[in-house]
Amino acid sequence: MTESTPRKGYVHSLETFGSVDGPGVRYIIFLSGCAMRCQFCHNPDTWNMQSGTLYTADELLDQAERYRSYWGSKGGITVSGGEPLLQIDFLTELLRKAKERGIHTTIDTSGNPFTREEPFFGKFNELMKYTDLIMLDIKEIDEERHQLLTAQTNKNILDLANYLSEINKPVWIRHVLVPERTDYDEDLKKLNDFISTLNNVEKVEILPYHTLGIFKWEQLGIPYQLEGINPPTSERVENAKKLLHISE
Repeated sequence: MTESTPRKGYVHSLETFGSVDGPGVRYIIFLSGCAMRCQFCHNPDTWNMQSGTLYTADELLDQAERYRSYWGSKGGITVSGGEPLLQIDFLTELLRKAKERGIHTTIDTSGNPFTREEPFFGKFNELMKYTDLIMLDIKEIDEERHQLLTAQTNKNILDLANYLSEINKPVWIRHVLVPERTDYDEDLKKLNDFISTLNNVEKVEILPYHTLGIFKWEQLGIPYQLEGINPPTSERVENAKKLLHISE
């Protein structure tokens, strides 16, 4: 990569005014590509690694800064997906340049690509220099149920959570509550026990499962595996918050 050919990343979509994707008002950049196959995914159209629009870091940041007056003292950019860590070289450049502009940076990740093996681990540590906050999705604490739900292991995801605690990187933990998949009292208690071992968790959030993305599965011709499963009741959401010691 030379100065005359700046690095580009595949971007699925952009959201100019996000209020639930980090502190304050956020400009959200959804990168393309994801190896997980979550049964509840509402953006299966992000799975393809090389779909979307190619942008340079500066092009994205120039667009984001048009909305900077709305961010206030807490807002900034959030990079989501898909899975942003799959484009770690581009992500690092994007966040490095964001910090040069004085922008607060957040990554919303499932943690699936994480490994302590090189070359990823060295790149990840470089990325952390420019990352203010990680929003980590822990889909399911039980390994067997996690594999059923996502077609991937959760071992490296939990290792990422542990590593972020080791380096004291601020983290918000998110858990999507899906009836018959991730809404088991014993697993929620186990998840709470795991979170209690971490020293860097600023916030824990329950995200109730919804069916708003089913039409995308239909458009893509992918069988929807949660057919017939409804969103959790308010009672089950409150139960999960209680077990995870979430206070509003």
